[in-house]
Amino acid sequence: MSLQAALRSGHWPSLLAAWLHFEVSFMTWMLIGALGIFIAEDFSLTATEKGLMVAVPLLGGSLFRVVVGILSDRFGPRRTGFVTMLAMSIPLMWAWLVATTFPQILGVGLLLGIAGASFAVSLPLASRAYPLQHQGLAMGVAGSGNSGAIVSIALAPLLAVRFGWHAVFGMMIPLVFLIACLYRMLASDRIAEEGGSDHRMDFSRMLHEPDTYWFCLLYAITFGGFVGLSSYLSIFFFDQYGLTHIEAGWTAAACALAGSLFRPVGGFIADRLGGLRVLAVLYPVIAVLIGITAMLLPLSFALSTVFLAMMCLGMGNGVIFQVVPQRFRREIGAISGLVGAAGGIGGFLVPSALGVFRDLTGTYATGFAMFAVACILIVPVMALFWRPVHSRHSL
Repeated sequence: MSLQAALRSGHWPSLLAAWLHFEVSFMTWMLIGALGIFIAEDFSLTATEKGLMVAVPLLGGSLFRVVVGILSDRFGPRRTGFVTMLAMSIPLMWAWLVATTFPQILGVGLLLGIAGASFAVSLPLASRAYPLQHQGLAMGVAGSGNSGAIVSIALAPLLAVRFGWHAVFGMMIPLVFLIACLYRMLASDRIAEEGGSDHRMDFSRMLHEPDTYWFCLLYAITFGGFVGLSSYLSIFFFDQYGLTHIEAGWTAAACALAGSLFRPVGGFIADRLGGLRVLAVLYPVIAVLIGITAMLLPLSFALSTVFLAMMCLGMGNGVIFQVVPQRFRREIGAISGLVGAAGGIGGFLVPSALGVFRDLTGTYATGFAMFAVACILIVPVMALFWRPVHSRHSL
């Protein structure tokens, strides 16, 4: 079946709504990371404080995602998504009008986790709008809305130079309200229900499934790596290679773009080859690329390896969420929230480790090396778990 026919096999307005929701949510969620250089200079932050500042929104996303996922299963992604988008205006207004200290920025970051919770709305909406044989494509297209991170990382520094970083948060508010209205018009819970998907939540059953925890671990590495690095790369390139504010932002945006564009590619390939086979290749490749990055080679080499690593991380995100709907069709909202929360925790750990070990050892090499080791260790663990359990699933 052609790509066009596959897209027509489901309710494409809901898929578009899911993508829009994800896009603007990621733009909002990544704002502190995109403006991290400016904020750090204003508050004279250490490397550890920089890492914490960009990591807190990711932790906030983890905390909100489980709740939002449960609400999405109970009330439908259309209503839940609309309300969560309106709620994003609260931290945006706080950062725009009030936040003048580092603790306040941490508070803003925690509440920006509401935007990170979009994961538990957008992906269930896309999943229920399409048949099982096209889950990888649908989830990949919806998930490619994480390209909103690229928009923030690339454009926010340009706006901050001209208007100040506080004003950038205020500029997001009208856009959030506009996309919220479009989302409400396009999304349809009714279509999902007519498609025959029984999505009544069985949260207890999900928590007793070993697969739940392994999906969480796998996603903590792929999505955690993608979102954590997306948040911190502008600071890394600024500190390590002496780029300007704008150059660091555009360089980081190029790397984030790779991860975003290749998420649907990963899902599309997994539809044909099986998720396990693709992941078994991706994790070792990511480990090698991050390991080379840890060598802190000249900028051209570092940029190439980070770009390729982000591309593979994005593909891994698409692969994992090709498999998740097949294992947890009824609880897709709750499982998306739970697995997404694990990804957010991974994202919290990555920039935190980079900042802490930069202060402790005087180099970013240690933090990158630790991430490479985590990617290596997951390969035998994944093989041991999946061989006996998933042979009966088409993974």
